[in-house]
Amino acid sequence: MISSISPKMASIATRDFYSITAKTASITHFRPLTCAAAATSSSSSPARLVQHPPDLIKWVRKEGGFVHPAVKIGQVEPYGLGLVASDEIPKGSDLIALPHHVPLQFGSIESDGGDVSYSVLVNLARKVPEELWAMRLGLKLLQERAKTGSFWWPYISNLPETYSVPIFFPGEDIKNLQYAPLLHQVNKRCRFLLEFEKEVKQALENLKPNDHPFGGQDVDSSSLGWAMSAVSSRAFRLYGKELADGTHINIPMMLPLIDMCNHSFSPNAEILQENVTGNPKMLVKVVAATQIKQDEPLVLNYGCLNNDLFLLDYGFVVPSNPYDCIELKYDGGLLDAASSAAGVSSPNFSSPAPWQQQILSQLNLDGQAPLLKVSIGGPELVDGRLLAALRVLLSNDMERVHKHDLSALKSLSVEAPLGISTEVAALHTVIALCVIALGSFPTKIMEDESLLKQKVSGSTELAAQFRIQKKSRIVDVMRDLTRRAKSLMSKESVSTSG
Repeated sequence: MISSISPKMASIATRDFYSITAKTASITHFRPLTCAAAATSSSSSPARLVQHPPDLIKWVRKEGGFVHPAVKIGQVEPYGLGLVASDEIPKGSDLIALPHHVPLQFGSIESDGGDVSYSVLVNLARKVPEELWAMRLGLKLLQERAKTGSFWWPYISNLPETYSVPIFFPGEDIKNLQYAPLLHQVNKRCRFLLEFEKEVKQALENLKPNDHPFGGQDVDSSSLGWAMSAVSSRAFRLYGKELADGTHINIPMMLPLIDMCNHSFSPNAEILQENVTGNPKMLVKVVAATQIKQDEPLVLNYGCLNNDLFLLDYGFVVPSNPYDCIELKYDGGLLDAASSAAGVSSPNFSSPAPWQQQILSQLNLDGQAPLLKVSIGGPELVDGRLLAALRVLLSNDMERVHKHDLSALKSLSVEAPLGISTEVAALHTVIALCVIALGSFPTKIMEDESLLKQKVSGSTELAAQFRIQKKSRIVDVMRDLTRRAKSLMSKESVSTSG
């Protein structure tokens, strides 16, 4: 039996902007754990850790893995190095298969059995919050990078020397992302790395050389950031031990060579995990999901992610990303301002009637510990909870509202469940929210596009691309909702004249 697994894993506004800058290690070693700044251009391929690393395909085969004869490593624009088909590959063909001992994983943090070095590593991993899981595996990666003669050195030496994720942006480019939810996450990660550096240095103080998990090297926020970025951009979640209820423990792993497949929402390859009824020698493999043409890159779908996560974890932005969205905080004052701008008068946003308040509580937008984060964009176009709230608050017909369940009120595909006038008012309010969101960006799309025509750094280019895509998504939603509102008004006009 073969189980499909999720390919890449994704994680997770302030006025202070943090960035992790490169430092020189205070202790030199054969393989220093330093990280340079981001690449000069986002379209250029960052150098690998060593100038002439071992042949990764040969290493995988040497260790008992399988690599299709037509799979090669080559330049894939705009990502840099990736996997390419040197010849046509039929659909269903095995592309890569890795035996159990090749993936790099941390193991359990529940047990600290083993030598002192391992215990130190486990204790540090326990200090990492779950949402920053990549740092846990990153500690193992740093340990193996520092170790002379590491089994995984042929793989690690092929990793990029730098990553184009925002934690390595200059402070000004972090600020120029212009989007509060992402700024919050970037600053949160930078603050964590700066604080975790202190934890690591304290844990490594006065250790004997043989007990030092990083071979006596200094570990700073820059090297920690490199490791966390390497893992967040390349790790996969594989099924581990089966639990009594039939579910499996998910184990983050780095899969050599497989992690060189780049992303596409229309993938030509998929990653599968084989259990004992398949091939017990192999842990995981990649197969051709479609026929792959000569010179075509091998691509996996990293997941249905917005551009916040693609930039935060992988260091790139997907143009016209159908899953991209804008986060807003559900707030009566904001809705009042939006409805006023839209010419919709309703006192219910700030002071809902008791029956409306009850529905808001069911939507978890009111009451104890409400979840106030809503979104505009993505596949839904309008967050279902936001849409339902607007429909309910703009309606005075309690009986009509109660005839519909929440799933209908939350669905944009259910056309005007509370009547055309209420629906048009709700759509116009969302459009006004879009206008407010668009106005919160300091620059206009044309200004951002003009900046991209200049010779700028990779981080400046990525920041501009990110905010262009956010603004473009807002504009797309506005156009779609305007079209829907006009269609509804024309129907109402026909009905009235008839």
